[in-house]
Parts: sequence; C-alpha cells; structure tokens
Amino acid sequence: MTLASTVACRPVLVPALGWIALHAAALWPHGLWAARRLADGSDDPLGLAALAVLVVWLALAHPALRPVPRLGWLVAAAALTAAATATLFAAPPLPAALLAALALWAHLAAWLPDRAPRAALAGLAMLALPLVASLQFYVGYPLRAFTAQFSAWLLQALGFAAERSGAAMTVGGQLIIVDAPCSGVQLAWMGYFAACAVAAFARVPDAVLLRRVPLVGTIVLAGNVLRNTTLVALEARPQGLAPWAHEAIGLAALAVVSVLVIRVVAPHAQARPFTSGAAA
Repeated sequence: MTLASTVACRPVLVPALGWIALHAAALWPHGLWAARRLADGSDDPLGLAALAVLVVWLALAHPALRPVPRLGWLVAAAALTAAATATLFAAPPLPAALLAALALWAHLAAWLPDRAPRAALAGLAMLALPLVASLQFYVGYPLRAFTAQFSAWLLQALGFAAERSGAAMTVGGQLIIVDAPCSGVQLAWMGYFAACAVAAFARVPDAVLLRRVPLVGTIVLAGNVLRNTTLVALEARPQGLAPWAHEAIGLAALAVVSVLVIRVVAPHAQARPFTSGAAA
C-alpha cells in the first residue's frame, strides 16, 4: 500500500468537523434567536439537554466519520440552508430554526457511516430548539382536553362522579382545571428525547425507530392520563394533596414513561463502540 492510498483511507477528521462548525456559524441568526428565547425566559431550557447529547455523541463518533462526504446529503444540507434563510424573512423564527437544524443534521449525515442512527440524530437536532412554549401554545389545549376526558372516564370507572367541561373536570362537585403543566407537552418532549438519545447511542436502525415513534406517543399519552387521574383523585379528597406529593407523582410518572420508552425503542439498549468505515 502506497503512502497516498494510506492517507486516502484515513478519516479526514478536522475538515469534517471544521466544515460542520463553519456551517453552524453561517446559521448564526437562528442560533441567536434560540439563545435570546432562552435568555429572556420565553421557553424552557430543555433543548440544552438534547444539544449536549448531540455534542457528546459527535465527540465519541468522530473517529468513524467518512473520509469523503456523500454529495446527496450535502446538496440536501445546502437546500435546507437556503430554505431556512428564505423562511427567516417570511415566517416566524421557529420554522426557520427547524429548517436550520435539519440543514446541520443533513450536513452531519453526509459524513456519517452507512449504518449510523440518522433518524435519532434528526430528532435530537429538532429537540435542541426552544420549542416547548410553542408546542404548549398550539397543541396544549387539545392535549389538556384529551387528558381531562380520559381522566374523567377512568374516574367514573373507579366510582367517582366526574364530568369534563373543556379542559376542566368536575369531580364530586369540585371544579378541577387541567392546567398547562398537566397537558403532557413536557412529558412528550422527555419521552421523545429519551427515545432519540437511546436510539443514537444504541445505534437503533432508522426503520426500527420510525416504526416505534407512534408507540412512544401512545406511552406518553397514557402516562399523562394516568398521572392526571391519580392527581385528581387525590386532590378531590377533603384533605387535598400536599405540593411535595404532587411533584413526587409527576416525577414517578416521568420515570415510568422514560423506562417504558427505552424498553420499546431499544429493548437491549447499551452503548456500542463506534467503528470507522461503512461497516459502522
């Protein structure tokens, strides 16, 4: 093997990471918007966890990057970047930021080995954005009404006199409102974050993860309904429910949902070493 062929077979790590960093820098308007949205308290900082997972994953996987990027993915990254730039002047910042995140993901995908978990990384890239408040605004009320209705049915099955009215319930003559924190938006974020993070490090095939995404949503909805039903049943008592117990039940529901999601997405989840080349 000649020196030239040896060099050609080695992953060109600095150019790959350098080009990705330059691409991220070129998308600075979207990053600035996200930073300002977090700094002024407009949204929850949950996206920072997804960003941290992406950075750690890339740090572990960079030795396995391809020596030459795939042209098709680079074209997709360029198209998404152009769309993100155009959308920035014609739509709210969040859709433009979503396109920018997907553009960076497509650029990263160009350097990834054949069997890398691209779908999981796409999910993490989108979850890294400050979007919880927007989700709460657009889908929070339907989720609250859904939760209230199913909770009312469960409470009726348990012998309670429960009826739903909008996003509230009347239980034993007591009005109980299903407020924004009980909509399940944050629980859904955590559920999909757990799914994508585990799928990334366990290298779950894209087709497997995509098939199980609806089941993840079902687990999240069921978990939120059961959490809300438990809280309402306890709060409807004459003595009510202590704040610490409310928080404990919420954390327990989050833990159960996360464990179930992990078991569904990767039943035998474990971190796998990254190897270079197409066989990775």
